[in-house]
Amino acid sequence: MRTAVPEFPEARLRELTDRYAAAVAAKRRRIWLGLAVLIAAALAAGWMGDVDLWKFAENFWRFPAYFASIAPTFSFSSAWNDLSEWLWGLPRWTLLLGDTLLIAYMGTLSGAICGFVLCFLASANLVRSRTIVFVTRRLLEFCRTVPEIVFALIFVLAFGLGPLPGVLAIAIHTTGALGKQFAEVVENIDNKPIEGVAASGGSWIQIVRFGAVPQVLSNFVSYALLRFEINVRGAAVMGFVGAGGIGQDLIEAVRKFYYSDVSAILLLIVVTVMLIDFVTERVRHRLLGLEGAGT
Repeated sequence: MRTAVPEFPEARLRELTDRYAAAVAAKRRRIWLGLAVLIAAALAAGWMGDVDLWKFAENFWRFPAYFASIAPTFSFSSAWNDLSEWLWGLPRWTLLLGDTLLIAYMGTLSGAICGFVLCFLASANLVRSRTIVFVTRRLLEFCRTVPEIVFALIFVLAFGLGPLPGVLAIAIHTTGALGKQFAEVVENIDNKPIEGVAASGGSWIQIVRFGAVPQVLSNFVSYALLRFEINVRGAAVMGFVGAGGIGQDLIEAVRKFYYSDVSAILLLIVVTVMLIDFVTERVRHRLLGLEGAGT
């Protein structure tokens, strides 16, 4: 048995068709307007930055040429001697790379602890005072907005050369970055455990400890591990301004045109970052998998 399909009046059908066409036209106008604004912004940025595409195309060959010049030369007859000459500073570079990893580790650990403390004060679902939330969020914004290299320059002037400025610079920037990410995780948790702890007479610290932390801990560790990967690369750059680590030898090799040393140090940094990325990725996936299994 067929059900009769009601027929739309012709005027009503024409009205719906016109409204659909108007909506499609409005969407197209928004797309074209957004594209025009994007192109205008790109042109304005290029003009303010004195971008010369002709000069860029004319000198682009220098980029691959530099990498070709730092590539080591090997021959089958003297491969071992060539390798030994290329990696002549491996003992020293390994120690400096260890310093870089320790700078990144201490900076990440300190920043993660500070971000952990501040993220709960920046979460609107845990703090009723809008003033506290506002001030804490602005503090986190300041910490992550100022580049690490700027903090490192300031601390080098204050404390002198060495690993301490690098640790402090990474710790402050990590506090702002992780504090923001942690706060977003906290604001998306289930409020029922929080309401339960509050209804049973728990204090604010107890609400955070028993209502929020169990829900977010695995995500916090995952974000901290991801940040550690980023900070290893950042710690290598800290050495450019005298904040310790292998970056000091790298910038010296670049300035003195020690091409073979540049390639050897870059290889060590790349291999180290790849290994850290592989290990931390496995740990993060396991943590997230355990979290999914628990729910």
